[in-house]
Amino acid sequence: MTIGADFAAETMTYRPELLAHCYRMLGSVHDAEDLVQETLLRAWRAADRFDERRASLRTWLYRIATNACLTALEQRGRRALPTDLTEPAATVRPRPVRHPEISWLEPIPDALLGNSADDPATVVAARSGIRLAFIAALQYLPARQRAVLLLRDVLAWSAAEVADLLDTSPAAINSALQRARAQLDKAAPMIDRMSESLSPGERAMIDRYVTAFGNGDMDELGKLLRDDVVLEMPPALVWFAGRAHVVAFFAHKANQDGDTWRAVPTAANTQPAVAYYLRDADGTHRAHSIHVLTTTETAIERITVFLGEELFRPFGLPPTL
Repeated sequence: MTIGADFAAETMTYRPELLAHCYRMLGSVHDAEDLVQETLLRAWRAADRFDERRASLRTWLYRIATNACLTALEQRGRRALPTDLTEPAATVRPRPVRHPEISWLEPIPDALLGNSADDPATVVAARSGIRLAFIAALQYLPARQRAVLLLRDVLAWSAAEVADLLDTSPAAINSALQRARAQLDKAAPMIDRMSESLSPGERAMIDRYVTAFGNGDMDELGKLLRDDVVLEMPPALVWFAGRAHVVAFFAHKANQDGDTWRAVPTAANTQPAVAYYLRDADGTHRAHSIHVLTTTETAIERITVFLGEELFRPFGLPPTL
């Protein structure tokens, strides 16, 4: 392979799926972006040693990215959501305390995972196994088990291919995979299917959510929620379970005059999401939170509100409106 612009361009075609892989491993879009950049830089520096007779460029890049992630995870604990760390709040707290010292799970914008104009195989590799519940469940696995499960069950690599990447035996890979699957089944169902698009009913439900929140219509909002709906708000170490608690909390935050909040529809983790801007004392709407919604055909079952202006940049959203 010619080393130069062509090599750099070809490696960049794998960037969305490498970003997804690093995000699955790390649970942070910011860390994943750093590790993908490091992966591509390492590949560029070692390009003269790449032998396409021994492995494809894709396999070689995954080897570099996986090992970079494993090294990074040696220095870091698992990323969490409030539901992982504490029991649901018994009473509504209008102003929950934030805990930035905890390593929190982050959402990943769909826009970073490729689109229909990209190579279909690359898009599938990037978007499969990316839903928020699955990423949260992965955090319970030791780093190497996490890598084995992702390479085998998400990317459909053979045991021999994974063994070669991790410098071990196929038997050891199969053993690690069994342990990983058993652990994951305790935390969440196995890998959910990739959803190409929302159903018309789900789209209408998201529109109603935005409208109800914007209008401060808590009765309408309540109709959209499952009885056992969950609301969590990292980095606040508190979460609420049940329609009554969730509606009561949102009632404290609702629009008072129709312009307290402004919404920008987006998508994260192949799920519907809404970026919210809150009007400040000077009248400026500033980046506040990104609501990632988990839906069924008939109701919203989970609302994960990621608080913090720093999350808006990966979504391509400005800090103010």
